[in-house]
Amino acid sequence: MDTVRALQVDAFTDEPLTGNAAGVVPDASGLVAEQMQAVARELAVSETAFLLPSDDADRRVRYFTPTQEVDLCGHATVAAHAHLYADGAIAAGTHTLETNVGVLDIDVTDDGAVWMTQDTPTVRPVDADYDRLADALDVPVGALQDVGADMPTAVASTGLPFLVVPVNFLEHVGDADPDMAAVEAICDEYDATGLYLFTFDALSGDATLHARMFAPGAGVPEDPVTGTASGAAGAYLREVSAFDGELPEEMTFEQGHFVDRPGHVRVRVGDSVRVGGDAVTALDGTLSVPDADEDEILEA
Repeated sequence: MDTVRALQVDAFTDEPLTGNAAGVVPDASGLVAEQMQAVARELAVSETAFLLPSDDADRRVRYFTPTQEVDLCGHATVAAHAHLYADGAIAAGTHTLETNVGVLDIDVTDDGAVWMTQDTPTVRPVDADYDRLADALDVPVGALQDVGADMPTAVASTGLPFLVVPVNFLEHVGDADPDMAAVEAICDEYDATGLYLFTFDALSGDATLHARMFAPGAGVPEDPVTGTASGAAGAYLREVSAFDGELPEEMTFEQGHFVDRPGHVRVRVGDSVRVGGDAVTALDGTLSVPDADEDEILEA
């Protein structure tokens, strides 16, 4: 039985126990996929990043939720690189990261903020049934129809696809009480990883929008603060010309406040889509990992 260093790093925040918690295993070179899945299940956060050697980039990463592997995760990427920088393993500058969607550039600033260049954006409007969406989310159908004429629902992706659903007021985002089975069925129908519900009626005057993200099909009923979905939403805003065709140079997306994990994602949409933010380590320890052919419970 081997041991691995494992951390919980809270991303898109500079305050522990807020933002989105990610597991980080900085050296996963001795683990096979079944062991990574077991570690992710034991850490029980929405995603855990396992860092590995790479022939094509500075390092490779694999992301696991408690139930499955996913191709990309923004907050775990930010968390992993913020840890590497704070630990002295990397310097400020540009680093390359091999993911399941390709090699991405990760920029670390002198103050420890991490910026992730996401995959080529795609936005596909869909003719969603507002009554069905309203029932699944437990929001008034008028709250969706009120903005739907100018901002239709769409599947947007910068590496992972999300069903982007605008709503008129913050109260409807906060009061949403999703039927997770219904949300999962809708996401499956549109080949989306999750559903991103947002409004421009934000809590902070400095924020562009406020959002919640539900991905029950990926084993994440509600994600506190979602980097990949924020990137997809940024691409969506450009596509629907939400700002008369000219987006701000940098936007701030609020998320997590309704699950007591407030965080903020910085989003830049230009020649590429970039998401960024801070992260802070909340827990640093070791896990005992059974051999791959053993069926044992992990010991913290």
